[in-house]
Amino acid sequence: MSQPELYLKQNVAVEPLYNQWYAWWYLIAPATAPLYVANHHVKIMESFVANPAIHVAALKNPALAGGPYLNYGVERAGEVKELLERTRKEQAASLQFAQAVAELDKLLVPANGASLEELYKKVPDILQGYVELLYDLNNRASARFFEPLLYRSPHYKESSQSLSFRLLKGDARPYVFSTPRLDSDKDTLQVNLPFRHEAIDQLYAMRRTPGSVDAIREAMGIGARDAELFSTFFTDQAPRPAPRYDGDGVRVRYIGHACVLIESRDVSILTDPVISYDFPTDVPRYTHADLPEKIDYVLITHGHADHLMFEPLLQLRQRIGTIVVPASNGGGLADPSLKLMLKAVGFKNVVTLSELESIEVPGGSITGVPFIGEHADLNIQAKLAHLVQLKGRSMLMAADSNALEPRMYDHVHAAVGDIDVLFLGMESEGGPLSWMYGPLLPAPLPRKMDQSRRLNGSNADRAIEIARRINPKQVHIYAMGREPWMGHVMAMGYHENSPQLIEARKMLAWCQEKGITASLPYIQAELFF
Repeated sequence: MSQPELYLKQNVAVEPLYNQWYAWWYLIAPATAPLYVANHHVKIMESFVANPAIHVAALKNPALAGGPYLNYGVERAGEVKELLERTRKEQAASLQFAQAVAELDKLLVPANGASLEELYKKVPDILQGYVELLYDLNNRASARFFEPLLYRSPHYKESSQSLSFRLLKGDARPYVFSTPRLDSDKDTLQVNLPFRHEAIDQLYAMRRTPGSVDAIREAMGIGARDAELFSTFFTDQAPRPAPRYDGDGVRVRYIGHACVLIESRDVSILTDPVISYDFPTDVPRYTHADLPEKIDYVLITHGHADHLMFEPLLQLRQRIGTIVVPASNGGGLADPSLKLMLKAVGFKNVVTLSELESIEVPGGSITGVPFIGEHADLNIQAKLAHLVQLKGRSMLMAADSNALEPRMYDHVHAAVGDIDVLFLGMESEGGPLSWMYGPLLPAPLPRKMDQSRRLNGSNADRAIEIARRINPKQVHIYAMGREPWMGHVMAMGYHENSPQLIEARKMLAWCQEKGITASLPYIQAELFF
């Protein structure tokens, strides 16, 4: 008797993992993953194993939720120790790679402008053939990594990639970047599978089209031992229909955070996908079930984990026509190529866009706009705002742009004209440089210097500078991390007197004074043009 074909449940969360840690930009790129394993994961696990009570006590303070504290009870110390020991064994080559990067940095420090040719012989063996030694025009030496070669080398460890399945009954999820997913977690199934595997697309297609559970289980290499748990992720209940927008104008839906769906009858464009799962809730929102069957373009503004999130992207991969990412030279540890990364994990059509470069779409275009700020003054070029022009309307998706140099927007305005709608992030505080980039630094920064270099967007004064110069008819403040489903990646903990919200309200008041329509969307919103 044949089995009935079933759907993947709408509330199945599938977290992509790297060595059992939540996967993001720097855990995919082969030059940076070893540094995060060595300088972040191993150190947190060592600290927890040595004194788990300190971590437990620290996380009783909500303000420390995003800190380097592993979120398990004391009784899990043995399991963490096992993972630590396994990491030292299985990631031995990565740990050697990280040590070699540190040695290479020390090798280059004394370089004083003389030829670097003789230093190639002294490059650590594990890095030889993968780096070019360079000077900038001030005779400061550095190394450029040949990323395409590294993706084809043993240093790109697909064997460390896996998926963790669980059913969500609410939005609350623990912060993911300081705690690994232990494979003994109850009601959780971990599957070792490279992110590029076609079975992942087949699985996610079952959200809308029913299929054989046994067939997809076999395609994903899930054994009979886990068959019963795997079967709980499926249902015979069809998802609600999500008809494509068929109006004469443009519909804009705020999905949450920096995720906005822009649609005309002819094209659908989704920005920085971060999307809620679908489960019974008293807080209505747009979810995966509300997205169109085909998403023609996905726009990625930058690589931070709340904008380039692999969890929703892998789920949407088989529905995306083209994914557009900012162009970068690549080769620098802080600025790996997003195109190489996404192609490595199975995205077929990845297009890079440079500043003031455009691509045509049905009924309009997408143009890259310079994006400064929010990257702690590091030379990261893989960041770009997007000007979406559709049906005679223009929308600037500015992400976390910070008007450090307001006159830049005079030049942008001269190039593109007035903007109908500005979407701008105003997370005006931001963490210090070391919070995100610490594992890449050859040496810790002095605290005062570290605290001065923030991962922040515009405050009210700078947001006003942008608006004055590009003359929008509407302003919508997004990308604030307020949605309840963002806690596992942002741990913001806003309250009414949070400085970010105070600054946002100042901007709203200024817009009202100037007769500009403005909002601070939360959970969901819909606009029509």
